[in-house]
Amino acid sequence: QVQLVESGGGLVQDGGSLRLSCAASGSISGINVMGWVRQAPGKQRELVASIYSSGDTNYADSVKGRFTISRDNGKNTVILQMNSLKPEDTAVYFCNAHYLGGWAWGQGTHVTVSS
Repeated sequence: QVQLVESGGGLVQDGGSLRLSCAASGSISGINVMGWVRQAPGKQRELVASIYSSGDTNYADSVKGRFTISRDNGKNTVILQMNSLKPEDTAVYFCNAHYLGGWAWGQGTHVTVSS
């Protein structure tokens, strides 16, 4: 089992920055990819960014050049640095991880960008 705990959401103005963290615990040695997914009100979940154990990363077109995902293996933590935030980035952001036993999900953290 893998457990994920997110932190770092909040309210920010248009053009501002936020840093989200996701701490993993449990059977972390089996994790091969971690990422962030967001869900805005009335919309489907959207993959925002992911990072593989190899270090390769993947981003949604809507966040390329503004968001950066990184991984601190020593702390078993994944960071999503979000810059130049826009009102359309407002959503609940979920951390997820794929491991040998399947998928693990965090509880979600709210990000609100005011115009």
